[in-house]
Amino acid sequence: MASEQRGSAPSAIPTPPITRVVMIAAAAAMGGFLFGFDTAVINGAVGAVGEWSGAGSVLLGFSVAGALLACAIGAWFAGPIAARLGRIRVMQVAAIVFFVSALGSGLAWDIWSLTVFRFIGGFGVGAASVIAPAYIAEVSPAKIRGRLGSLQQLAIVVGIFVSLLSNYALAQAAGGAGSELWFGLDAWRWMFMVECLPAVIYGLLASLIPESPRFLVSQGRDDEAEQVLEHYVGGTPTEKITEIRSTLSVEKTQSIAVLRGVRFGLIPIVWIGILLSLFQQLVGINVIFYYSTMLWEAVGFDESDALLTSVITSVVNITTTIVAILLVDKVGRKPLLLIGSAGMLVTLGTMAYIFGTAPTETVGGEVQPMLSDTAGIVAVLAANLYVVFFGVSWGPVVWVLLGEMFNNRIRAYAISVAAAAQWIANFTVSLTFPALADAGLGLAYGLYATMAAVSLFFVWKFVRETKGRELESME
Repeated sequence: MASEQRGSAPSAIPTPPITRVVMIAAAAAMGGFLFGFDTAVINGAVGAVGEWSGAGSVLLGFSVAGALLACAIGAWFAGPIAARLGRIRVMQVAAIVFFVSALGSGLAWDIWSLTVFRFIGGFGVGAASVIAPAYIAEVSPAKIRGRLGSLQQLAIVVGIFVSLLSNYALAQAAGGAGSELWFGLDAWRWMFMVECLPAVIYGLLASLIPESPRFLVSQGRDDEAEQVLEHYVGGTPTEKITEIRSTLSVEKTQSIAVLRGVRFGLIPIVWIGILLSLFQQLVGINVIFYYSTMLWEAVGFDESDALLTSVITSVVNITTTIVAILLVDKVGRKPLLLIGSAGMLVTLGTMAYIFGTAPTETVGGEVQPMLSDTAGIVAVLAANLYVVFFGVSWGPVVWVLLGEMFNNRIRAYAISVAAAAQWIANFTVSLTFPALADAGLGLAYGLYATMAAVSLFFVWKFVRETKGRELESME
């Protein structure tokens, strides 16, 4: 039977049900859920952690942002490990790391132990940020690859939403994030430990899905690759394996040296991936998710209302990501990025103006902007419209592009480098925001608006459309 299938014309081979590849792509994207949950959980806990630990703003800021450095390290090594041991193995290791980090963070005995366990979790987040887009791109048919690749961002924003909703529910149940909840543990500790459950689910799902056919071919396991291609991708598996092998055979050894180029040390396409990753963070999106509770408290919301506002913002992000999934394979990647950059420029500029011109008042020794009712409404609307433009464009599309823009020979390594750069940018933005906020929120949002303007030019000038192209045709 196998020989008959191998000799059949492409038209004789039925197209596999789309639900099959959707299911394995969704399972891989579970890493994105943990990515989002882990990075956002600190949002509702940071105030209570500061009171519990007595840490100053610098140490507390490092505790929040320090894990992002570990994300960069995890991303850097995930690609090489995935190239040697496979995509599935990296997912399984990441699941274990998430579990250890969640449990340890919840049981931390001082600010330093909390920082260490958050740092450990960063390795898992970094690995998940690399492996999910690579795996999804490698198992997806070209015509729906954009939609499936967008599942990574959908999983991230759902993870953020569940994290914020969980934080809100736990804080409400305890009467505050710093109040005792169950078994003598404060609510903020349970905020961290809730993550243990999805970590276990991720590990189980990763053990049930097939290995990437591109990795299998690179290891000479053609029979297994053929089964995966036939069952999930369709077309003529033997022809696809020949195409894959031709794009892998150029590089006999697995080394990050494959990314080296004549100009500026790297292949041009790798620089484009790095800059896409940088701009995704330099427009300041994670300020909204890491510090939004503190931000809204600063403009007059109490803790409960601020947490609820953060949840609403997260729902907006989920909705717009779903819109992006519906559009990315129809409109294309580049048009969505251009629309997103333009929209973020306008909304960030609006927020910069409102906070930059607002009168200030010293509250508890801190200078805070005092917004009028009208200005407050405009600020909330601008912030959520900013999330809309990001969520329909730069959020999902960058992950889609990173998964598909590199050829088979360099993909695992190139995504690692680009994702590591993204986490370093994320760390820089998160670490500098408190200082920028102290100097003035108008200044902070003005800088992010400037980055949105630069990203608009960058996409227009340098980013190429990849809609509908086979991975084997990438440069």
